[in-house]
Amino acid sequence: MSETDNLLAELLESVEKAATAAELDAVRVSVLGKKGIITEKMKTLGAMAPDERKAAGQAFNKIKEAVSAALDAKKEALEDAEINARLNAEAVDITLPPRPERQGRVHPTCQTYDEIVAIFGQMGFAVAEGPDLEDDFHNFTALNLPPDHPARQMHDTFYLAGDKEGEEKHVLRTHTSPVQIRTMTSQKPPIRIIAPGRTYRCDSDMTHTPMFHQVEGLVIDKTTTMAHLKGCLIEFVKTYFELDDVPVRFRPSFFPFTEPSAEMDIGCSRENGELKIGAGKSWLEILGCGMVHPNVLKACDIDPEEYQGFAFGIGIERLAMLKYGIPDLRTFFDSDLRWIKHYGFVPLDVPTTTAGLSLTGGNKL
Repeated sequence: MSETDNLLAELLESVEKAATAAELDAVRVSVLGKKGIITEKMKTLGAMAPDERKAAGQAFNKIKEAVSAALDAKKEALEDAEINARLNAEAVDITLPPRPERQGRVHPTCQTYDEIVAIFGQMGFAVAEGPDLEDDFHNFTALNLPPDHPARQMHDTFYLAGDKEGEEKHVLRTHTSPVQIRTMTSQKPPIRIIAPGRTYRCDSDMTHTPMFHQVEGLVIDKTTTMAHLKGCLIEFVKTYFELDDVPVRFRPSFFPFTEPSAEMDIGCSRENGELKIGAGKSWLEILGCGMVHPNVLKACDIDPEEYQGFAFGIGIERLAMLKYGIPDLRTFFDSDLRWIKHYGFVPLDVPTTTAGLSLTGGNKL
C-alpha cells in the first residue's frame, strides 16, 4: 500500500471515529484547514519535478475529495442521530390520560355585582366609583348625619389613626353614599347612577363582616317621585331573581339622608325550612330607600326647590345569599376552593338581561 493510500485510510478512520459534530469539525480543520494535513501536502508540490508534481497533485486531490465526501456523510449521519435522540427524549405517550385542567370560577360577589350592573345599566344608570378612604364631610356631614349619630361612634366605624386634634377625621367609608355626594358636587342634574364598591364597619357574625360590598343608587331630576322609586326597585327584584312576579311592600323607616324613608320587603316562603323567593306568606327585608333629603341636596349646592330624587342601598353579598342559597356571609371571604367550586360561576357566562343573568335562575335556595 502506497503512502497516499495509508494517509487516506488514516484520515477516513479519524472521520469515522468522530462521535459529535464538534469532534467532526475538529477533524475537518486538521485535514482541510489552512494548516491542515492536505494543505501542508499541497505546499510541497512546488519543490517537486514536473512529472512527480503532477502525480502527487492528483493523489492529494483524490484524498481531499474522498475526505470531504466522508465528512459530509458523517455530518449528515450525526445530525440524523441527534434528531432521533431528541425525538425519543421528547416523545409523548399518547396512551397516558391527560392532566386534568383546572378551571377558575367567578366569585358569587363578582357575579352578583355584574348582574346588578347589567340590570341597572338596562335602565339607563351609569356606574360611579369613589375612594375607600373618605373624609368626615363626604361620609357623614353631607349626608345629614348629626355629630352625635351612632354611626360616627368608634364601635361602628373604622377611623384612621394620626388625625390631629381639630382636623377633619378620615374613615374607611361605611357606605358608598359618599360617591353620591361626589357625583352631585361634580356634575349637574339630571343624575342617574349606581355606586357599587367595598364598605367597612365594625361588625362580624353570620350575616355581617367588617368588610362587605354594597351598591347604592341615585336619581336626581325635576320630576322624580316616590312612584318612580317603587317602580324601579320592583322591576329590579323581578329581574334579579328571574321571576315573573315578586310580592313587595314598602315599610316606613328612618334614614338621615332620605325623607320619606322606607325599607323594602319581598314575599317569600319558609315552609319545611326552605326559603323561596316570590311565594308564600312571609316577608324578607332586602334594602333601604327613600327620597333624597333636602339637606343633602343643599350640601351639594343643588336647589331642593327645583330638584328632587330618590336613593337606595343594597348589600351585594346579601343578594347573593338570597338568590344562591349561601347560608353564612363569612364563607365569602374564606378563600376555600371547595366553596368557590360549588358556588362559583363559569367565567364566560357573562350576565345580561337578554341572554339571562345566571344559569341557575331564581328560587335555588
